[in-house]
Amino acid sequence: MSEIIVVTSGKGGVGKTTTSASLACGLARKGKKVAVIDFDIGLRNLDLVMGCERRVVYDFVNVIQGDCTLKQALIRDKRLENLSVLAASQTRDKDALTSEGVKKVLDELAADGFDYVICDSPAGIEKGAHLAMYYADRAVVVVNPEVSSVRDSDRILGLLASKTAKAEAGGSRVQEHLLLTRYSPRRVAAGEMMSVEDVKEILGLDVIGVIPESPDVLSASNAGTPVILNDGSDVAAAYEDAVSRLLGEQRPLRFVTEPRKGFFARMFGG
Repeated sequence: MSEIIVVTSGKGGVGKTTTSASLACGLARKGKKVAVIDFDIGLRNLDLVMGCERRVVYDFVNVIQGDCTLKQALIRDKRLENLSVLAASQTRDKDALTSEGVKKVLDELAADGFDYVICDSPAGIEKGAHLAMYYADRAVVVVNPEVSSVRDSDRILGLLASKTAKAEAGGSRVQEHLLLTRYSPRRVAAGEMMSVEDVKEILGLDVIGVIPESPDVLSASNAGTPVILNDGSDVAAAYEDAVSRLLGEQRPLRFVTEPRKGFFARMFGG
């Protein structure tokens, strides 16, 4: 049985696709069989972040409309053989996604032995976002530590509680996790950014990861390499921690305080 994880947010540009790619790679590196699906019909980016844009022949909508099989559309990652990507269509309308079609694809992935399916949701509350979360078992809500991002994510939490298959069935609800991106302890200390505790208190969610602000994210995206594979960077380490917590491991939160300056840095202002 596959576990379906939606990566979602209320606001665009907070790092959902970067997070989807990194979580998928992290789970695959731990030996899990993983598929990651781009639900952003018309504006696909996941294939770029994953570095497989030139290998897209068939897409998510092609599978739903019967133009190809799921196996034909899945792109096997060249770095991790147990990771596959299903790209979104760039040319179709968002209405091309249907609830029945999405369920058929998810059921087929489960039948093929995938342990995890990561659904990379578009921002907001439009149809693609709703379908990305509808069949989810868990949700990773990606938030920047700023008021507008937190407020918009509160709306998403309302939808997760009321507009999913689990909510409509009246049984167990979607398990929600909070992941903070572009976090800067220096800016928090200066009062320019909300703290982890601030966001946690407003949204009422446990934090599964805190991703530090870093130019590594943009560099990795431009190179078509998920940033979690950039071994040695703080961002990669933070995403690895998040993956471990998803799998139930206990990890202390890192990158939430400013590193202490050394003696000479304090003396000479370095």
